[in-house]
Amino acid sequence: MKQHALTIHDHPRELEQNRYVYAVLSRRSGGISIGINLNPDKVCNFDCLYCQVDRTTPGRYHRVDLGILGRELKEILLRAKNRSLFERPPFAGIPEPLREVKDIAFSGDGEPTTCPQFKEAVELAIRAKEEAGLAQLKIVIITNASMLHRPKVKEALSLLDRHNGEIWAKLDAGTEHYYKLVDVTKIPFRKILDNILDAARLRPIAIQSLFMRIRGVPPDEKEITAYCNRLREITAKGGRIHLVQVYTVARRPAQPYITPLSNEEVETIAQQVRKIPLAVAVFYGSPEV
Repeated sequence: MKQHALTIHDHPRELEQNRYVYAVLSRRSGGISIGINLNPDKVCNFDCLYCQVDRTTPGRYHRVDLGILGRELKEILLRAKNRSLFERPPFAGIPEPLREVKDIAFSGDGEPTTCPQFKEAVELAIRAKEEAGLAQLKIVIITNASMLHRPKVKEALSLLDRHNGEIWAKLDAGTEHYYKLVDVTKIPFRKILDNILDAARLRPIAIQSLFMRIRGVPPDEKEITAYCNRLREITAKGGRIHLVQVYTVARRPAQPYITPLSNEEVETIAQQVRKIPLAVAVFYGSPEV
């Protein structure tokens, strides 16, 4: 059977026999992102409608073995550096300009900051990139912001501030009602907003916002206005947002009634964010959308 090259819309969280470390061609990173999955049990405190993780089947592993994680990360960083990573599918067909490793990203099958060993995993990632001679490689925490108030998480983020770390915090709504509809969690919306503000007061952060159609219905104008107002509140209270990523569904979600917005709809939301004013990066859905 013919194997195809990885595309910008493929995000498999497996690499050969690895448990925790994988690699993807990331549209938001603009190249190769080395992923670390701290939630191989597929447990998450959100159950977002657009998530592609199938939570009807159990995860293969229920704890994180830092020794194995460290070995996997060192190996993939070495393969990326000596370019042997690109000698076999699915990476062999990637165009040359996209073969640069852009970051190490804590992003997996759940919220990474809920992992009891999150801080230790961050320390491990810092050591691994430095030992590989890649000290300036960015480390990204892709987070729903639900646990940013925890002392050990704060310590880990403070450590990342000194080692080219960056927070990409999710914010998919402007109202409590829509937040609960989209993110499906018992955590109050205000807690998320407060955590984002507190984190953004300490360092510039990026906001990731995914908008979609739910059973054919996109977010209405009032919801987008409320969303923009939440961003305004964060900046007005001293939070620093260096970029807002506005995007829609690009990979098949676990819920079949979730579909992408059109390019025009995504761009309309982005235009509202630019008026705040904030810098915006726009990512559309599949090419046929």
